[in-house]
Amino acid sequence: MGIDRINSQDYTYNLIKKGLNVANLRGQVIAHNMANINTKNFKRSSVSFEDTLKDVSSEIENKGYVDGASKLDYGQTKVVQDNSTSMRSDGNNVDLEVEKTNQAANTLMYNALITQANNQIKMTQMVINGGR
Repeated sequence: MGIDRINSQDYTYNLIKKGLNVANLRGQVIAHNMANINTKNFKRSSVSFEDTLKDVSSEIENKGYVDGASKLDYGQTKVVQDNSTSMRSDGNNVDLEVEKTNQAANTLMYNALITQANNQIKMTQMVINGGR
């Protein structure tokens, strides 16, 4: 398809939408970790998205476009299992305090993204209504 020029409003909307999807997935992964705190040999998982976001943002900043704009939409969010640590003698590496902290941070991020989405909608409505 070549190089796609993207509208900043569309990019912002897609970024917010992807962020909400990632926050939802991250919440599910955190809940799964917490639910398995007493499962022998269970290894916690986490969601990796921020590195992809940095790469795409850097590409836009440097070039002004995203080659194959779907980078934010498809296959860039990863659920990664942490096999490198073990918190207890039973092989489980879930730390409830860490999971609760991650859950709180994820909730704050989700709420901030919802606020941004609402602001985008309000701005669009204002433009449609001619500033009224």
